[in-house]
Formats: sequence, C-alpha cells, structure tokens
Amino acid sequence: MDESLLRTLTPTVIGVLVRRGADFASAEDAVQDALVEAVRVWPDDLPGDPKGWLITVAWRKFLDAARADTSRRHREVRVEAEPVPGPGEAVDDTLQLYFLCAHPSLTPASAVALTLRAVGGLTTRQIARAYLVPEATMAQRISRAKRTVSSVRFNRPGNVVTVLRVLYLVFNEGHGGDVDPAAEAIRLCRRLFALTGEPEVAGLLALMLLHHARRASRTGPGGRLVPLAEQDRSRWDTHLIAEGVAILQAALAQDRLGEYQAQAAIAALHADAPSTSETDWVQIVEWYDELLLLTGSPVVRLNRAVAVGEADGPRAGLAALAEVSPDLPRYAAVRAYLLERTGDLERAAALYAEASRAATSVQERDHLTREAARVRQLLQT
Repeated sequence: MDESLLRTLTPTVIGVLVRRGADFASAEDAVQDALVEAVRVWPDDLPGDPKGWLITVAWRKFLDAARADTSRRHREVRVEAEPVPGPGEAVDDTLQLYFLCAHPSLTPASAVALTLRAVGGLTTRQIARAYLVPEATMAQRISRAKRTVSSVRFNRPGNVVTVLRVLYLVFNEGHGGDVDPAAEAIRLCRRLFALTGEPEVAGLLALMLLHHARRASRTGPGGRLVPLAEQDRSRWDTHLIAEGVAILQAALAQDRLGEYQAQAAIAALHADAPSTSETDWVQIVEWYDELLLLTGSPVVRLNRAVAVGEADGPRAGLAALAEVSPDLPRYAAVRAYLLERTGDLERAAALYAEASRAATSVQERDHLTREAARVRQLLQT
C-alpha cells in the first residue's frame, strides 16, 4: 500500500466533494471512510485511476451518510445523482484546503491538527501519537475544528501568511510517534510551493530544509540538548543544505523579501560556516536588521543581541539586549551567556539558574541547569 499516494490524493478528493455540495466536515469524514476502504481493497486490486476510485467511493459514503441523517435533508446540500465512475476532475483544491484549515477562527493547535488530517491525509491516531496526546483528545480537537470551518464558503480567498504560520507550527512543535511532523511539514510545504510558486513559501521551505539538515546533531545521548557551537557539523545533511540554499537564492532573486526568506538567509549562513568562530556574524546581524524591519518582533531583537555579541563583542551584545524586555522568554539565558563572556561569572551563574526555572521544556531546563553548574565550577577554580 502506497501511503504517500493516499496522502497526496486526500486534499484533492475532499475538494471535489466540497465543490459538489458537501460541507467540509461531511466531506472529510467521507474521504476518511474511503481511505479505510482503499487500505482494505487496493493491496489486492489497485485501480487504474486511484483518484477517480477515491472520489467515487467517497461520494457514495457521503450520499449514504446524508440519506441516513434526516436532519441533513433540510440543509442546503446539493445531493446529485451518483456520478459514473471514471477519471477524477482535473481541478486541484489543495490550496483552498490549506486556507480553510488555517482559518483565523481556529486556534493554532486546531489548525495544525486539521491541516495534518485534511491536507496531510494522516489519521487521528497518527496525529495524536505525533503530538503525544490521547487519541480521544485529538479526535475532539479535530471534530471541533471541522465544525468551526464547515460554514465557511469554500471559494473565499485565503491568507497564505496564515497558512505558512500553521506549517511552521507543524514543523517546530512535533515530537515523534509513527509520523515525523517536521518531515510532514516539509512535504506539505513542497506541495504548497508547487501550487503557488510564491517566494515566501520558498523561503519557508528553505528555512525548514536548513533547520532539518542539522537535526541529527542537535541532541546527544538521552536526548541531551547540544547547542549550535558544540554540534558535530560533519553530521549535518549537506544535500538538504544545498537544496535549501538553492531554493532560497531563487526566492531572493525575485526581490520580494519576506520574513521566512530572511530567517532562511540567517540559517544558510550558519550552515555554511565551518565553526561558530568562523561564522559571518556581521552579515547575520544585517539579516536580523532586515528581519526586524519586516516583523518588529521582540524575539528577533533578542536573537539579534546574541548575533551582535558575536560580531562586536559581548558588551555590544549587552547594549543591544538593553532594548529588549526582560520579561521575554530566554532573556535571562541570553544575558547570562553575554555576561559570562565579559567575565562576570557570578551573575552569569545566577541568571543561568533563573533561566532554567523558567524553561518551557525538559531539554532546555536540563541544559541551562548544566550551564549554571559549569559556571559555578569555574568560580571555584
């Protein structure tokens, strides 16, 4: 059974049913039922036109459900005569489904789940395992999301910026299970780029590839967090780096700079450097300046302070950090790092400990605790 084929066909089939008159929730349910049937039948009898087969079976499932539920007969759902099996329509509704699943009325968690289900073609169980939550919890989340978007007209223009944010959430927040959310986000971003050709979509794809290329070196034994400066760069995936850089260069050539392209440019400079000390920090600061103009983000300002500290020395970094609110997550960790480099070990150790208590993950907490212990040890030598 070719699961990748099923995942690729899922959004198109949902789109066909919606355009025929099904509401989104009913169409998505019918397609999931058709996918179950495909898993049962296809290994022994693969159809010549898989998409046409899925459309026909899903439409039958929808009709059966619509006829069985008398309340649905009073809604404005156009139930047509069953179409003759044959090649599926050539229209690809994947882009509209991206927009629908990233609807502003949804919470980020619901948008991520719905995107993986409807556009990614994953099962509820797979999504639940990937995000380390009970299947029943994920099923409720998806059901609520489907109810929320069921009344949204399918032909409304969507906001690609929101779609990209959802895809970036998928990439950053996945944890594991039998589906790799980061790899799934890359796959979905590739599809979105093929549909739109937009430079910002290319920028996000490049950013994902460049980050993913360093994945193997980011953790050590027992899941221990390995900072960039300590990573074994020989373990970085040079093929992904080359692909990401090529995609980024083509996007930048269109001269329509966006935040994901700027972030990807920073990631590319890190990927190109043989070591932390040989990194072009001056150029990275320049890209952070561009990113700050684009976003005005406090997080960008915080990261820029780190880059300034590398380019112009820790005191310059502390001066840049003075423009950042101390309430920002990771502020204490950044200040501790810069103070340690100035030789103020006592305050650095205290700030590392403070940062560890405010950490949002076990990995980060343990890393900062080790940093505090390391600096305290330096004080005793």
